[in-house]
Amino acid sequence: MEQSNVIQIANEYKHTKIEEVKSLIKDQGIEMIRLEFVDLNGINRGKLLPADMIDVVFEEGIAFAAAIMAIGMDNSVAEVKGLSEYYDDMKVIGDPATFTILPYLENTAMLLGDIYYHKEPMMQSPRWFLKNMIKAYNDLGFNPISASEIEFFLFNKTKGGDYEPYTNQTGNCYTSNIRIDSKGFLNKLTKTLRDMDFKVLYMNHEFYPGQYEYNWSHTPSLRSADEGSLFKGICKDIAEQNDLVATFMAKPRNDTGGSGCHFHISLNDIKTGKNVFFDADDPEQLSPLMRNFVAGVLKHARPLTAFLAPTVNCFKRYQPDTFAPYYIGWGYDNRTTYVRIPEEREKGTRVEVRAGSAACNPYLALAGILAAGLDGIKNNLQPPEIIKTDLYHDSEKQSEIVPKSLYRALIELEQDEWLCQCAGQALIDNFIAIKNMEVNNFSNSVTDWEWKQYSYHI
Repeated sequence: MEQSNVIQIANEYKHTKIEEVKSLIKDQGIEMIRLEFVDLNGINRGKLLPADMIDVVFEEGIAFAAAIMAIGMDNSVAEVKGLSEYYDDMKVIGDPATFTILPYLENTAMLLGDIYYHKEPMMQSPRWFLKNMIKAYNDLGFNPISASEIEFFLFNKTKGGDYEPYTNQTGNCYTSNIRIDSKGFLNKLTKTLRDMDFKVLYMNHEFYPGQYEYNWSHTPSLRSADEGSLFKGICKDIAEQNDLVATFMAKPRNDTGGSGCHFHISLNDIKTGKNVFFDADDPEQLSPLMRNFVAGVLKHARPLTAFLAPTVNCFKRYQPDTFAPYYIGWGYDNRTTYVRIPEEREKGTRVEVRAGSAACNPYLALAGILAAGLDGIKNNLQPPEIIKTDLYHDSEKQSEIVPKSLYRALIELEQDEWLCQCAGQALIDNFIAIKNMEVNNFSNSVTDWEWKQYSYHI
């Protein structure tokens, strides 16, 4: 497949014009604008600007040091050609379709922006990668539709500077009473998201103490990724306002399980709007196109894991009997597999990729899944035998496992020609440089486990 030219495709939601944004700023008394973008680590970066700079945001863009796209979470800067050599500028230009007022802050609104480098779309940008993949599907006559389920942990701050679970009792999965939300955090967060027109469906306490899950409605993939990315920052903001700490770490503590991010994907025919993954004439009512898509995802499952589980910590979540995938396979309504096909049909026919971690960057994760599925569609790939048993314990059906470390996943990503071509070499090189730096920093650090294990005896 040839790398698609980067084209700023029409936004798939709220076709807001610049003049409409200006009117909203005036009518709602907006004084400050948060212009944000999401880096390769999935962190919301940005600047706070007076609202009277809105023309600059849309016309010229706001300058940032381009090396921010090479920075790690510990402020280390990876060696990336160009970005960490000159420390020159990139520009972020606001996307008017993403304008939203932040109800929990006084007279403040937010905009997401697209990144430009030397006046061209920045190829290292995760949002551009997703836009490119959406365009590749549009060229085939399809519109990718997505939804997500994302989990996170909430902690109370203690006087000693430590954290304790927001709820500290077991057996609270699928509950929504006052005992699992004594400060009304979920109500405040959900009302905020609904006021911002986010397509949130429902939320609940998850399996482990202090763990929660939010579910989204299906929507065009760019909007899905935008909302998923902003959700993390908003969740952390409102937690902070309530003296709480929210974390999307894949596995924050030894005594808890992990937090995942499941992606549900379907394709709509651009002309008819119908879900092309549904086939009424098939015994399982699944189209050949959907099977092609699944085959592509499974073919690239191991290297794709680098985008779905992008931190060292993420790989501590991949264990048998955890409802995180361990063996690679697909099944009908089977939560022990990498890919699950929920039982809904017609417009609800979809593919659920269960390997995502809550720590993933939604743009990279969705774009990577779409890239893998595109290989299956373009090359008519066929999926392996469907798994109808507990894949954790059916040794006859077990084949490949997910990579056991970020280091291994990065090697496989770098060797996957299709995914590298879809993402573009600039993004791949940048992502791998940052993540290899993270792996190396971890390898050189002494953990609490090592001290407890070895210090007395050795």
